[in-house]
Amino acid sequence: MTDALPPEENNGLSLKWLTHIIYGLFALGVVTAGFIGVATIASMVLAYMKRSDAAGTIYAVHFDWVIKTFWWGLLWFLISAILTFIFIGWITGLAALIWVVYRLIKGWLALVEGNAPAPEL
Repeated sequence: MTDALPPEENNGLSLKWLTHIIYGLFALGVVTAGFIGVATIASMVLAYMKRSDAAGTIYAVHFDWVIKTFWWGLLWFLISAILTFIFIGWITGLAALIWVVYRLIKGWLALVEGNAPAPEL
């Protein structure tokens, strides 16, 4: 028998919708190639602010997923920017972009299905 997670409290905006908003803002920042970088920053602020409210629910895993995606993606984009001086940064930057988009899609689809994103091997 699996342990059921406790239901979330219904105080205003549900954690499910908040998680959709976080994924949407992050995706908006990625799709616009950083031109609307404020959206990505806003998604991180929301994720960090509501992380404690989501503790013990399936949404906490999604918040951690998005936060890890942001920080690892930022690291790889910075490394790629440095590597452009030796002309391989474009390749690593493209790989980092594909990885970030993949994690956004994987996480968001898991949210729609009501599951936590499956851990990567």
